[in-house]
This record gives sequence, C-alpha cells and structure tokens, in this order.
Amino acid sequence: MNISLTGRHVELTEPIKAYMNTSINTLSKYNMDIISVNLIASSQTKKGKPLSVVEFVINLAHKNSIVIKQSDQDLYAAIDLAAERAQKAMRRIHDKENTHHKDGINEAKNEAFKSVDLHEADEAMEDEIIPVELTLYKPREVEDVLNDLKDSNKMFEIFLDNENKTRVLYKRSDGRFGLY
Repeated sequence: MNISLTGRHVELTEPIKAYMNTSINTLSKYNMDIISVNLIASSQTKKGKPLSVVEFVINLAHKNSIVIKQSDQDLYAAIDLAAERAQKAMRRIHDKENTHHKDGINEAKNEAFKSVDLHEADEAMEDEIIPVELTLYKPREVEDVLNDLKDSNKMFEIFLDNENKTRVLYKRSDGRFGLY
C-alpha cells in the first residue's frame, strides 16, 4: 500500500504525520486490496474562522476509489472524523462483498441433486410403516372429558368412549353440553 501525506498551507510535523499514519493503518483491518491512500491536509478560512480540511483518497483494486473530505476547527478532530467515515465506507464494501453471494437457482438445484440419489430415497421411503397408537385415541370416560371441557376454552372435544365409538362432546349456546 502506497501512502502519500500532503500538507497544503499546513506544516506537517512528525506528530501529525504519525497520527495520520495510524489512522490510515486502521483501514487495513478489512483485508481489502488497497493500492494507495492519499491524505491531504489543508487549511482554509471560512467566514473569518480558520478550518482544517482533511481529504482521504483511497484507491482499491478492481473497485471505485473512495474520496472523503472532512473539515473541522481542529486538525486532529478532522483526521479522526475522516478516518471514521473511511472505515465506514470500507466496511460497507467489505460486507457487500462477503455477504451478497448470489448463486443462481439452477446451481443450487444441481448441488442438491448431486448429493441425493433419488432411486435410493424412493426405496427408503417404501421400506416400512410402523403404526403408533396415540394417547388421544385411547378410550376415555364421558365424565373425564366433560371435566376437561369445562376447564378449557374449547367448544368441543372428540374422543373414543369405552366401546371404541368416536364421540363428540360440545358446549351448547344455552350453557349446557351435548354429546354425539
């Protein structure tokens, strides 16, 4: 990565250069192919007040350049704000690259069919069916079902009685219960 530090109407002292280099080095954590970083610090006067302006130009391989311009009354604050905005831009590009992989539906189907043999799957499904008796279908007394229905908010209950007949106990609109 090539680093270029430039001062326009500003003298770049060693502490300022070191601070600029550390802010540039924070950009390397996104593992992007940075070709060069140009940092230009300048001084302007706006409405009678002196301002420090910092401009980052980051050239990335196979991507557009990132240009960030930030101004503040303090040079160090302007460097911090510009570095933060540069990190945010780099993070966006990094996240977009790493999370937006778009595989076509045909590629996904082909991958799925490679790992599954349809003939074996069909034979495996026809092998054996094991009937299971559920506890819901065990014979119950009408009184037990009536007590359960009173305690719940249900309108009806379907059950098997002691003679293995399917029965329905339901709440009527007059508050009483009916039994089929």
